[in-house]
Amino acid sequence: MRLPLAFLLGATSLCAQTHTTNVDERKVPAYTLPALAVGEAKDWPRQRAALLAQFAHHVHGRTPATPGKIRVRVDGERDDCLGGLAHRTLLHIDLPELPGWHGMDVLLYVPQQAKAPVPCFFGLNFAGNQSVTDESDVPSTVAWLEDGPNVLAHHALPTSAGADASSWPLRTVVAHGFAIATVHYGDLEPDHKDGWRDGVRGAFAAKDATTHEGDAAWGAVGAWAFGLSRLVDHLVTDPRLDPARLAVVGHSRLGKAALWAGVQDERIALVIANESGEGGAALMRRDFGETIGDLVHNFPHWFCPRFAEYANAPERCPVDAHQLLALCAPRLLYVASARDDWWCDPRGEFLAAQHASAAWEPFGKRGLPAGDWPANHVRIGNEVGYHVRPGEHGLTPADWRHFLDFAELHWSQKH
Repeated sequence: MRLPLAFLLGATSLCAQTHTTNVDERKVPAYTLPALAVGEAKDWPRQRAALLAQFAHHVHGRTPATPGKIRVRVDGERDDCLGGLAHRTLLHIDLPELPGWHGMDVLLYVPQQAKAPVPCFFGLNFAGNQSVTDESDVPSTVAWLEDGPNVLAHHALPTSAGADASSWPLRTVVAHGFAIATVHYGDLEPDHKDGWRDGVRGAFAAKDATTHEGDAAWGAVGAWAFGLSRLVDHLVTDPRLDPARLAVVGHSRLGKAALWAGVQDERIALVIANESGEGGAALMRRDFGETIGDLVHNFPHWFCPRFAEYANAPERCPVDAHQLLALCAPRLLYVASARDDWWCDPRGEFLAAQHASAAWEPFGKRGLPAGDWPANHVRIGNEVGYHVRPGEHGLTPADWRHFLDFAELHWSQKH
């Protein structure tokens, strides 16, 4: 688990020298959550639109309208991938009417023996498409990468191939009858404060400077979410895939992006946020682990500028995570936590999902039951699902088993 140095040392938070990071549940102060207005089902579209506008105004910023249609180029196809389980397609997607954006490379696997359109999991990866598979003929990304193991000067080394395969258990997903697609998040925008200049936000700003101006200008999380929706634009046209059974999955900061994509794009039938933490599924008003102040200090480019106003006063923010999760209603939602991932406030993620569950009731659906935080690996809920596992920050095969079981339960998918 990668945590800021101040947290590891138990020192003061990086955002303000007067704030000490709290990881003691007994020290969480009392808080009051903004009301989640739940009327009749017929009232939800209006309520949802107003709530979505608040998150755009105060947290993520305004997502510009997509200029024109996507353009898709097939860069390669191959049968008998993943030990004969899958057909693999390499795609490149861009927007001809947004020439400043170089586009994104897509890695898509579809079950070889599929006899009908199949559901599809999709999401962004951290280290390039070559990192999620052990197949040596998947090209390495040429986009920006965060420096670390298998990366030098923000470029992938040959050793990056398959380095993150455990986070993307491709064979398991395809063996369960699902397709799976992924894109490197650096294709949308490099993850640093000036990354917008070389990403999709910079391309929009070149056409219309107002998209990058003002307190509600969109952040990098919005740019990454924008890319997920452009991937959906293609997935819904692929005759091998069921457009009514698309599941977005994201981990950590990319869990925030998956959530923001999922709440904006109602074509996504299942939204999965894995350890998305502050600014994602965790309640902001709980003073536990990472805070808004930490986020806007360490990652000022992720959110809209106005979000920084709540750094030392989260109670002033008119929205909180339970309302963000509720925006997925009445579609399927899954929240996952790791018990030792204190920085992401796993209990706060559970509580947010529990408080959000009322939004499903007008539709005759059920969220999480009342009760305490569940034991490890006990999946709870109905149309809203949740589990917590032992261990620290990461997207693991154990998490994927829960995601697959949840999807199969609701989509009657055969093993």
